[in-house]
Amino acid sequence: MPLFTISYTFASLRLRDYRLLWLGQVSTSMGQWMDQVTRGWLIYQMTGSALQLGLATALRGLPLLFFGVLAGAVADRSNRKAQLIVAQVTNALLNIILATLVLLQRVQPWHVYVTGFLAGTVQAFQQPSRQTLISDIVGARHLMNALALNAMALNVSRALGPALAGLLIAFIGAHGSYYTQAAMFVLATVWTWQMTMPTRSQESVAARREPFWQSIMAGFSFVLHDRDIRTLMVLAHGPLTLGMPYMSLLPIFARDVLHGGARLQGFLLTLIGVGSVLGSLAVASIPRRYGYGHTVVIGALAFGLGLLGFASTDNIFVSALCAFWVGVSTVVYQTQNQTLLQLLAPRHMRGRVMSFFLLNRGLVPLGTLVAGLLAEHLGGPLALQIMSLAVVGVVVAVGVLTPRFLALRVEFQDRVPVRDSGPQVH
Repeated sequence: MPLFTISYTFASLRLRDYRLLWLGQVSTSMGQWMDQVTRGWLIYQMTGSALQLGLATALRGLPLLFFGVLAGAVADRSNRKAQLIVAQVTNALLNIILATLVLLQRVQPWHVYVTGFLAGTVQAFQQPSRQTLISDIVGARHLMNALALNAMALNVSRALGPALAGLLIAFIGAHGSYYTQAAMFVLATVWTWQMTMPTRSQESVAARREPFWQSIMAGFSFVLHDRDIRTLMVLAHGPLTLGMPYMSLLPIFARDVLHGGARLQGFLLTLIGVGSVLGSLAVASIPRRYGYGHTVVIGALAFGLGLLGFASTDNIFVSALCAFWVGVSTVVYQTQNQTLLQLLAPRHMRGRVMSFFLLNRGLVPLGTLVAGLLAEHLGGPLALQIMSLAVVGVVVAVGVLTPRFLALRVEFQDRVPVRDSGPQVH
């Protein structure tokens, strides 16, 4: 079997229900990236305060950390499609309310804070239901392909969403951006409504009768006691929390290390985005029968080494190459990590498992704070070198302390997964 097969790249999109889900992912992701730009611009225009700008961003992100695990339990106990529809409709209403307040010139800073917190809460409940719906719809055979295409949608939206928001703000105003976001969530709702969901398993039906708090604790217990799941969580959170803050340090490298400016920073961000999209397409083109533990470890190690190379050079060509590699390796290892998580987690437990996985989006800001403090006292290059070495250290420790995980092989099949590395739960 060839390593890459172009005819397999978009295999999941041939499935009607996944195609509808994917279109909804593109729309909602575009809306979320547009919101990030518009909300920051709006609050800074009203207050001129960097502190309030940071507060608005924090209030938008904190619910992902606070409510993520609760949302995962809800996804396992309720109708995941219905949960997604409610979240998208709520997001559309929040955008319409804020857009109308801006249009009528009645908007106040507290409106931005409250709607931001509510939008973050809605996103926290949307994410685990959307992620688990992917495996529900495509099954194990196409799971890695579907997750890779999902990552591609996220990265394309990250590139296009802010640009579209900027144009709408410039030519119409912030209300134009928010009305457009609302329309995108309405479109996503229409697509989601048309999806046909598979029948819930007996275990899923039983999980709905379980007391809510007991359901949450069962999720904690499963993640803590399954050796492979636990290792995958370490690889999901450690490298990203320690490594992804490089994004906040890019202005230092663009101006002080590479002696460029905003254009150079934009060029580096573009290279990272291009690398992410190409990495997604590469993973989507691999028609594999098995998922492997060692490929996740190798991918995470490649991410850390790419960051270390970027932090250790003042050559623009080498920096550009490392930035591109960081974009590729991040998507490749995270997609394989998520694939194994969804393969190993029972269907009735996937919402809770994915909610733990998605906590990395709430933990990265903590890593950004550490990176900022290090850069303030040691400079950007040394700060990123320390953070990237910490990434490498985490990955090497996983390889040394969990050699059985390196031998893990899981077959892509629509039944209980076969693990070749022996018993995993203890």
